[in-house]
Amino acid sequence: MKALELGADAIELDVHATRDGVVVVHHDAAVERGHGSGSAKWAIADLESSELRHMLLADDIGVPTLAEVLDAVGIGPRVYVEIKGTNIEPLVARCIRESNADCAVHSFDHRIVVKIKEIFPAIRTGVLEVARPIDPLASLVETGAQDLWQERTLVDEDLVRRIHSGNGRVVVWTSNDHLEWKMLRALGVDGICTDRIGELAAFDW
Repeated sequence: MKALELGADAIELDVHATRDGVVVVHHDAAVERGHGSGSAKWAIADLESSELRHMLLADDIGVPTLAEVLDAVGIGPRVYVEIKGTNIEPLVARCIRESNADCAVHSFDHRIVVKIKEIFPAIRTGVLEVARPIDPLASLVETGAQDLWQERTLVDEDLVRRIHSGNGRVVVWTSNDHLEWKMLRALGVDGICTDRIGELAAFDW
């Protein structure tokens, strides 16, 4: 996979599920075909997997299933799975259990994190934040998660210190700036999610 070829040591992806319960990898809840006035959108949750399989997106690329992606990654780099679909936790857990991949699950909806932990207690989990919590550690304690995925502009020394005091990890999203990478490393963050994979992998710290 391209991300791994560029030097990534982990992969983050988003998942939804089709009407017949197939977990697929796609950022948005709907797929879009065409451009401009000729474009159309279909909600993934309303499509059968057989219908989605024949929908080619940009550059004639299809929407892969989570099982296909995990099989392609294999044993090695961790795959961080963000659950975006509604009520699909059992489907995601089963897909991960049936693979050989090293996976962790996270979500903006912290109720999803609690539910996936109930279904799959052994899996590593994380909570996504786009705000700066007064008590950053509270979300980890309340959900049983180990990772705080914090939006890049809201990371500071106090946040990192508090998360580390509870043996948690801070993963920053999505940082694409060289100077910011140095600042984040100085703060002691545990991971940086970026679109500039090759540059970060080769970065001269």
